[in-house]
Amino acid sequence: MNWFRRWPVGIASITLGFLLASVGFQHLTGQPGVPPMPRELSSYSPVVKRILPAVVSIEGKTKVSSKTVKMDDVDPGFGSGVLIDPSGVVLTNNHVVVDADSVEVSLADGRKFVTKDIRRDPKSDLAIIKLDTKVAVPFLEFADSDAVEAGDRVLAAGSPFGLTGSVTHGIISGKSRMNLKLNPFEDWLQTDAAVNPGSSGGPLVTLDGKLVGIMAAIKTRSGGFSGVGLAVASNLCRSVAVQLIKDGVVHRGYLGANVRELDEAVAAKFGLKADAGVIVTKVPENTPAAKAGLVVSDIVTAIAGMPVKSSRDVHRILANLPLGQPVELSVLRDGKALVAKVVVQEQPAEPPPAGDPGTIQPFQNLGMALTDLTPDLAAKLGVPKETKGAAVVAVTRGSAAEQAGLRPGHVVVQVDKTPISTAAGFEKAVKFADHEKGALIYVHRPSGEIEFAVLKVN
Repeated sequence: MNWFRRWPVGIASITLGFLLASVGFQHLTGQPGVPPMPRELSSYSPVVKRILPAVVSIEGKTKVSSKTVKMDDVDPGFGSGVLIDPSGVVLTNNHVVVDADSVEVSLADGRKFVTKDIRRDPKSDLAIIKLDTKVAVPFLEFADSDAVEAGDRVLAAGSPFGLTGSVTHGIISGKSRMNLKLNPFEDWLQTDAAVNPGSSGGPLVTLDGKLVGIMAAIKTRSGGFSGVGLAVASNLCRSVAVQLIKDGVVHRGYLGANVRELDEAVAAKFGLKADAGVIVTKVPENTPAAKAGLVVSDIVTAIAGMPVKSSRDVHRILANLPLGQPVELSVLRDGKALVAKVVVQEQPAEPPPAGDPGTIQPFQNLGMALTDLTPDLAAKLGVPKETKGAAVVAVTRGSAAEQAGLRPGHVVVQVDKTPISTAAGFEKAVKFADHEKGALIYVHRPSGEIEFAVLKVN
């Protein structure tokens, strides 16, 4: 009986305990919990039925040499594509149709088209094929690739190993991959959806059936799928496709100056972080950079207000700016901030082409030897004959010179702010170098670019 009398008291105690525990957990928890996962899809078939009619197989009519193709996912002459317009516009990879005189495009419904209307953009590895059709064809709309996030589910479709209409599923493993150096202009989505040779040019789609990327490459050691697929992001695809459809070519702005990333040593010399900008290594005449007054060793930190951390940022930003319009460059010159105005011009189809030792003076403390640069020696080293400086003829292994990246054949043209024309001039200049930070050495390369090295002079 006593137990029944205590029952209300027990219930109240338990209830109070739960309330106190709830308050305590809320106090200890630093952020709200992850929202509950939606119920797993039982099937992707509704999405597959929507996208497959727009997926095509492509076969080139001209056999191409494998050495022409530089992508990891290579099956030259055969691949996949996706229709992006009801008038019959196919989007694919350039390496699928490279050097092909004509292609045969097979639709999912069995129709085949042979066409020579192929428009290419090798710099993004994209191409479009226009089909001659009087009847509207199925097509996919573009998704906003900037809006997708790592973890979003996606489907990949195409013809791996010639198996048409194949579909795999996965997630977005990463986005905005821009440092893979597969193309001059890059914006990659990474996915673990299975792709293999023949998948190139096929669509990567969201679960609402929209095109978020074009499969272009796989990272693999075996030649088969290894969980790392790369797709050209849809926003880049759309920009390129619009121009190819309209003009047959892609118009891109350019600066005209050669730039490279700051390494830690050079950045420290300027009191900067390594990703604070890019350093100008060459300014050819009559380029937008030359007209804007840029000089070698300028550090460009922003273009049109957009921060620059790599040379690819420069290409990407300029490529999307209107041609013929002035934009502002944020520049650091000798540690001082300034603004240069450059008028963006269209990038040329191809960049312009790049061109006996006397008394040897050793610098044993630096581990190197120099000689005066003569016109004959300049010709042998492949640098312009009017170049003035001192040529590196020997570098000791493990020395300060080797650690700075100096090599025989390099031509030293400046030390810090002092131009030099002889080995003796180099000797005088390094005496005034900062022993803690080192000397900033300007090195002339045969390409015409200026390389930078920080030489410890202790």
